[in-house]
Amino acid sequence: MSSPSVLHVDLDAFFVAMELLRRPELVGTPVVVGGDGPRGVVSTASYEARAFGVHSALPTAQARRRCPQATYLPTDFSYYAPASERFHAILRDFTPVCEAAGTDEAYLDVSGSGRLFGDGEAIAEMIRGRVRDEIGITASVGLATNKLIAKVASDAAKPDGVCVVGAGEEAAFLAPRPVRELPMVGAKLEERLAELGLRTIGEVADYPAAALRERFGTTGE
Repeated sequence: MSSPSVLHVDLDAFFVAMELLRRPELVGTPVVVGGDGPRGVVSTASYEARAFGVHSALPTAQARRRCPQATYLPTDFSYYAPASERFHAILRDFTPVCEAAGTDEAYLDVSGSGRLFGDGEAIAEMIRGRVRDEIGITASVGLATNKLIAKVASDAAKPDGVCVVGAGEEAAFLAPRPVRELPMVGAKLEERLAELGLRTIGEVADYPAAALRERFGTTGE
C-alpha cells in the first residue's frame, strides 16, 4: 500500500485569526466576521463563538441572537489578501502540485517531495511552522491517500493540528463520523439521510447503493 501523500491544509478561522493579530485584546473571546444588516451572513466565527452555535453562512441576525456578547467585525478582504497570497506561496515551496480551494485552504500532492523534505507528516509540520512564523496564525492539516479523506482529516485536526489517515485506514476513520463531515453534504441532505436512519458515514457506506441512487439520483451515486 502507498503511504499517504495528499495534504489538505486549512487555515484555522482565517478571517478571525487575521483580525486577532491587530486586535489581540479579543483573543479568547467570541468574535464574528461577516456582513451585517438584514441580509448579512457570517463569514468566519471564532471557536469561542462556535460554542454558541455560530458558524459560517449563518445569517448575522441569527448569530447576534445566539451570541449577543460576541464582537462583530466587517470583512476586510484587502487586509486578508496578502496573508492568503503568502500562505499559497509557502505551499508551493514544497510542491508544484497544489490546488487552491479558496483563500485559506489548498490540496497538495507531496509524493515527489520526500527526498527534499521528508514524508508527508514531516512536510505537514514544516508547513504549519512556516504559517505560524511568517503569517502569525495557525493551520490544520489532513494527510491521506486522496483529497476527500484529507479534507475530512483536516477538519478532524482542527484547530491547530495534524490528522494522518494511513493507507487502508480510510473506512475505519470515516465510519463513526457524522455524514455532515462529508464535503458537499449540507443540512438539508443531512436531514434526508437521517430520515433513512443514516447518521454516520459508515451507515451510508453500508446502505445499498441502488437505494441511494433511486432516492437521491446523481447525489446518491
